[in-house]
Amino acid sequence: MAASSTPVPSVRVGRRPSRPSFGDWLRRHAWPLSFSIIAFAVFIFYNYLLDSMPVSVQDFFGRWLPLSTVNVAVIWVIMAVGLNIVVGYAGLLDLGFVAFWAIGGYTAGWLMSGFFNGQKLNFFGAPAPGQEQGVHMSFWLVLVVGGLFCGVAGLIIGAPTLRLKSDYLALVTLAFGEIVPQIFYNGDNVFGHDISHGSQGISPVDGIKIPGKTLGPFEDAWRYLIICLIAAFVIFVSLRIREGRLGRAWLAIREDELAASMMGVPLMRTKLSAYGIGAIAGGLGGVAFAAQIAAVDPNRFDFSISITILAMVVLGGMGNVWGVTVGALLLAWINSTGLAEGGKEVNSALGTNFNIPSKEFYIFGFILVLMMLFRREGFLPERRTRLILREQPRTEAEALGEDMESVEELDR
Repeated sequence: MAASSTPVPSVRVGRRPSRPSFGDWLRRHAWPLSFSIIAFAVFIFYNYLLDSMPVSVQDFFGRWLPLSTVNVAVIWVIMAVGLNIVVGYAGLLDLGFVAFWAIGGYTAGWLMSGFFNGQKLNFFGAPAPGQEQGVHMSFWLVLVVGGLFCGVAGLIIGAPTLRLKSDYLALVTLAFGEIVPQIFYNGDNVFGHDISHGSQGISPVDGIKIPGKTLGPFEDAWRYLIICLIAAFVIFVSLRIREGRLGRAWLAIREDELAASMMGVPLMRTKLSAYGIGAIAGGLGGVAFAAQIAAVDPNRFDFSISITILAMVVLGGMGNVWGVTVGALLLAWINSTGLAEGGKEVNSALGTNFNIPSKEFYIFGFILVLMMLFRREGFLPERRTRLILREQPRTEAEALGEDMESVEELDR
């Protein structure tokens, strides 16, 4: 008699997950690839092609899109991405971000100029002829020092605000944004010491030394490439942190601070890290700006700068790095060149003489009102923000039904 065999259950072996195709990889990295290609194309165009083009083309780009304007616009991107870490990721309203721009700029002024006239220190710096006195450090080293200095300043400024929310947080950050630039503006006599040359500022600031050459005041093409590298670094760090543990903690605090604390998120450490990392980006932008204009001008650090950076974040799309980048580039161009050249075209067509650039805050205010009415989430919003702001409001019957269900569950 043959022994009965027990049927062996069939095991369905799952298929190994297929590797992502090149098309999937391309779609995932569409934004960074697009910006990288555009940035490199702009460098090639301005550095190698524009001078050989017809005079009319050169005149058009000289009026509507000069390379110095492009450089400053990319610096605005650095600042806006830094503020997006504080506002867009962690949900902490900051109206004093210009303070870090000022600290970074004056760090460059102290370490890349003849400010300390009694000293003669050159550490791979590039002083102008006849400006050997002072401290002259390498631009790349000053970037690190300025970022770290601003990071510490961000922790100091952020510490008193940890227990504040909403309007109170906005007021305290606004106060710091007013105090720090005023210290530099009136810093020619602080307890008998000159720390900033007061309203005169610091000038000239050293050029940037790269292998084989030192960038002069009119070599904007190579300076543009360097500023783009700094912006790419800030964007890369912002994206990587956003996907990590710290980024998720920021989002939890932004959505519900009480629930985040109950789930074990350390509020103090997490908030301070947002202020510190955002301030580092602000310091990098300040150093790059001082190198771009070859000076530190205290009149460039007023309160309107903080509002403009915040408008870039809001209009671009809070929480979305690429939206903030687009918003910063667009508003920076409108503020520096678009309004002036557009005003000339309007006056020429209508035969009028309106000073349209002087009405920039009226125009920005009108744009903000329209955006808040019709697209509150910004041009390229973060997916989570878009879902929240576009969620359909509950009707009165739905709200009443949900309340009745809650009461019934409590009675059981």
